[in-house]
Amino acid sequence: MIDWLDPRRPAFPPFHRALREPNGLLAAGGQLAPDWLLAAYRRGIFPWFSPGDPILWWSPDPRMVLLPREFKYSRSLRKTLRRGVFEIRCDTAFAQVIAACAAPREPGGGTWITDEMRAAYCEMHELGWAHSVESWQGDELVGGLYGMAIGKVFFGESMFARRTDASKAALAHLVRDLERRDFKVIDCQMNTAHLASLGGREVPRGEFVALLDAHAADAQPARWLRTQMQDIDWGDMQT
Repeated sequence: MIDWLDPRRPAFPPFHRALREPNGLLAAGGQLAPDWLLAAYRRGIFPWFSPGDPILWWSPDPRMVLLPREFKYSRSLRKTLRRGVFEIRCDTAFAQVIAACAAPREPGGGTWITDEMRAAYCEMHELGWAHSVESWQGDELVGGLYGMAIGKVFFGESMFARRTDASKAALAHLVRDLERRDFKVIDCQMNTAHLASLGGREVPRGEFVALLDAHAADAQPARWLRTQMQDIDWGDMQT
């Protein structure tokens, strides 16, 4: 059994009450309002549900994370970055990025990024909490990602690519930029082979929550001033 949340206030049960199967399911109900999302993320909880279902809240154990210094650059990605194949921008097309991430990956497929979710994260973007990193070729958006930045933690949500390495290039720029901002960790939520290939690894949920307590508790929203990340020097990378 899981808790059904009172929609009048964002109060979540302790993370240790999350189910083992399915891994991390903690509660249902509530809202996707800004105070709810901030309260959830600061506790290592995130929403994830299918269209037509109630809002479901998750706190999986273990947790997939990526430490910026542990990001893995493949040989092909190194070449792409050094050649400057993509122009990388930040926060210039948030709504377009989340819409592209919500598009089904295959004909007839579904998506967990519902209209309600899109509206909620667009509001978080307007408030300065949610951000997009975008790969452009000319006037065409060809890849990118979005997530939440709270304190010194970036909570990755989703990415998309319409060109080879487009989303990876956006992530590489984000990683390098987060290093410069002294961010401690990127939350990847759940383990996938793709994230593992980029350097993601699992940590115990308690360790992850301790990171949040130390680095995301008293954060304020921020406008990311870099609309372009082209000042990153990739000259130290070997091809």
